[in-house]
Amino acid sequence: MDGETEEAVKTFADLGICEQLVEACERLGWKNPTKIQVEAIPHALQGKDLIALAQTGSGKTAAFALPTLQALLQASVTSVPAFYACILSPTRELAIQIAEQFEALGSDIGLRCAVLVGGVDMGLQTIALAKRPHIVVATPGRLLDHLSNTKGFSLRTLKYLILDEADRLLNEEFEKSLDEILTAIPQDRKTYLFSANR
Repeated sequence: MDGETEEAVKTFADLGICEQLVEACERLGWKNPTKIQVEAIPHALQGKDLIALAQTGSGKTAAFALPTLQALLQASVTSVPAFYACILSPTRELAIQIAEQFEALGSDIGLRCAVLVGGVDMGLQTIALAKRPHIVVATPGRLLDHLSNTKGFSLRTLKYLILDEADRLLNEEFEKSLDEILTAIPQDRKTYLFSANR
């Protein structure tokens, strides 16, 4: 993207973000989009899959959260879709941070989010899944545990799969889990791969 286009974009509204989410950004103190947001959000809003690299702390999470939430808002005009998006993270700490950002952005729209990570009681997570959250943020192993063992839980209605720190998720440590997850979700979905510059 050339610098001239980037300079012309001053606000989240300029990127095509809807008023409700622009207000959420303002409430969080975000006045102007970051470079990764300027580059990724317009493509995401056009319904494209994404592969993006950006430094940690550059606003990557909002770059995938905002278009996902906007699509959820548009879909919820006709129904309120549960299990709309799944974000995978290699670590529980990152998963919790991602969920916190989704919850902050979605607080005014009644967003329901569940976090599925190891080290937390599966029974409590099962209760969270029974509430039919819109967004599931998970580590691959724990998501697979729930897909295999939690009665009534599936991601057959999933519209978005997002891999944060995709470079770490696409290595041998997670390969088997990811393969099994990919067979359990629809092929007709949007996929976003985000990685940090190392």
